[in-house]
Parts: sequence; structure tokens; C-alpha cells
Amino acid sequence: MKKEIIKTAPTVQAAVSAACAELGVAEEDVSCEVLVQPKKGFLGIGASDAKVKVVYEEKEESDPALEFTKALLKNMNIEASISTEKRENGEYLINIDGEEAGVLIGHHGETLDALQYLCSLAANKKDGEEDGREYKRVVVDISGYRAKREETLRALARRTAEKALKYKKSVSLEPMPSQERRIIHSEVQKIDGVTTNSIGAENNRRVVIYPEKK
Repeated sequence: MKKEIIKTAPTVQAAVSAACAELGVAEEDVSCEVLVQPKKGFLGIGASDAKVKVVYEEKEESDPALEFTKALLKNMNIEASISTEKRENGEYLINIDGEEAGVLIGHHGETLDALQYLCSLAANKKDGEEDGREYKRVVVDISGYRAKREETLRALARRTAEKALKYKKSVSLEPMPSQERRIIHSEVQKIDGVTTNSIGAENNRRVVIYPEKK
């Protein structure tokens, strides 16, 4: 964004300094145009101030996660559009939209999760040990896949809960990443008579839905 201000002062330097002070920027970061040169006059008669226009252009903050995503799509020759959004909960969303982008989803979103992890690393890379920047939670989505996947998981949770209640025995689901297991747990909590637990280790961790003991 460009900001500009016009200031008058007895000298050009004084006008520039006053303008920079009002803008809150350093003199080396602005460009100046002298509109009127100062005049000393004779014995103070006919003297006039300098008039200077000072222009400051704010530099756009770099976005490592977005740049990483753009570079990846370019290197893979994938034609797609990218949009970003800062959500109210503090999440930073990168949404990729395009017919060719589906290859980045993978089986049940595994490739998409890997991409999201890499984007998060890029966004939170520290320049030094005491960087001081707040952690940025990055979410990467492709053509609304995550919302569709969440609804699929919630429907799966309801069907499996019904099965556990009907046959009065526990039912184990396939291994899932942590965020998908949380969706299953959340949906089953809404259903009376059943509960959940996670079993297994690392990539083989899965949700088990079973009837509650009365």
C-alpha cells in the first residue's frame, strides 16, 4: 500500500524529516519530490518554505507457505489457482482449486496432509533461535476436500455406532491420522449407548467403537 504526505518547512531536509516522523518510517525507506524550493528572501522579506511530497510504499510481508505451494505446483506442472484466508480461529487456510490438483489429495488425504505439514514447516521456519514469531497453524485444502471428507467420516461414525449397538459388540475402523480420529470420537460422543477408544501405535492407530456397559 502506498502512503504519501506533503510537508512544508524552512528547508527540504526539515520537510522530509517531518513527513517521515508523521508516517513513522525511516528516511531511507521513502522517495521524495521537491514541489517548491525554499527561498531565503532579503532580510527576511520574500522568504518562503520548501514544499516536499514524501511517498512510502509498504512492502508486502513474505508468505513462505504460499510461495512453497506455488513452487510445488509449478515444478509438478499442475495448473491450479491458489487462494488464502485467515480464519477467525487463527488458522491460515491455503486452498488449491483445479482439476489437476486432485493428484495432491492421495489416499484418504494422506498426500494432502503431507503437503500441509511441509507448508507448516515453511510458515514457521525460524531465522534464529530467538525468533519470537507466533506459531502459525496452516491448513491446506483442495477444492473443499476436507469438508467432504469430514462429512464422510461423520456418516461412517454414525453407521458404525449403529452396528455396535445392534450386534452389541465392538467394531474397529481402519487406521486413520489423528485429525480424522478426532472427528470420529466427536461424532460418536453425540450417540447414546456407545463410546470410543483409540488403539495401536503410530501409523496403525485406529478407533474402536463399542457399546457402553450398563
